[in-house]
Amino acid sequence: MSLKLGLYLGYWGIGPRGKDAIEAVQFAESIGYESVWVAESYGSDCVSVLSWLAAQTEKINLGAAIMQVPARPPAAAAMAGATIDYLSNGRFMFGFGPSGPQVSEGWYGVDYSKPWGRTKEYVEVVREIVAREEKLDHQGEHYQLPMPGGQGKPLKLNFKPLRPDIPIFIGAIGRRSVEIAAEVADGWIPIFFSPEKFEEAWGEHIEKGLAAGGRTREDFEISPSVQVAIDGDLEAARNMVRMALVLYLGGMGSKKTNFYVDLSHRFGFGEEADKVQELFQSGDKEGAFKALPDEFVNAVSLIGTEAEVAERLNAFREKGIDRLIMTPVHPEVDQMRHTVERLAALTQG
Repeated sequence: MSLKLGLYLGYWGIGPRGKDAIEAVQFAESIGYESVWVAESYGSDCVSVLSWLAAQTEKINLGAAIMQVPARPPAAAAMAGATIDYLSNGRFMFGFGPSGPQVSEGWYGVDYSKPWGRTKEYVEVVREIVAREEKLDHQGEHYQLPMPGGQGKPLKLNFKPLRPDIPIFIGAIGRRSVEIAAEVADGWIPIFFSPEKFEEAWGEHIEKGLAAGGRTREDFEISPSVQVAIDGDLEAARNMVRMALVLYLGGMGSKKTNFYVDLSHRFGFGEEADKVQELFQSGDKEGAFKALPDEFVNAVSLIGTEAEVAERLNAFREKGIDRLIMTPVHPEVDQMRHTVERLAALTQG
């Protein structure tokens, strides 16, 4: 089974940027990568970077991974997506997620209560706008458009989108959030994905969501984000992945709410994740780094020789994964290029 391949650029200014980013994306496009994906948190935004990439590429799809729901009203997201899709001749893909309480409330000033109910309704509104079948009149729990009692009136997007059904992906890892993704989205982007633990962690929730939406597995693309290193300094690559894991387990959330720690428990690394979080939040970042075992790193990444990575890819194929959104771990341009090129050969061969 051939896997679609996406290249993940991450955050502008942290991952590749400027000429390096363009060269990386154009190289990926030239060797058969299906898509490029861009992130946002509280720095660079997806819309600007994807618009910039659209003008300098020809066929590679342009994915948002992810546009944060509290960052913009659904109408603004729909307008941006429909515009990029038109400018790129139908290459844009939405990706949505609610972010977390620290960013939603601390950066955007948006209450984080009922984040997944809000995300589900957000998707509904975006679909209504892009479909452009009639003027927008949506009176839901989280969004009332037009606002009741105000001077607004139902409106319709004032240009016809190139496509009335731009694909929508949802970034999610929690049980309920994955269920919602399977119910309403065209695809799902999980982070820190383990194919060996896929069914145990999420299988029943995907099936429940698909059933609720009257859909089948063929209607739902699973596209995990995976860090990859083929050959080169593999120990350095593992340490790069370990640093990212420590940051997410220790710093992305509070003791009360950390989705990545919760996921680690479902993967069988709960004790280790709790220890990393405790050490990190007490200020012992070096201790947190040392507390994260190689077994955890290997479970959620693709790091090894070409033969080792080729063997591990079978686990993704066996689970019916549709697309790998790969992040090359090595910062060196030659090693990064080697990984991007060899992964293409392994997935397309």
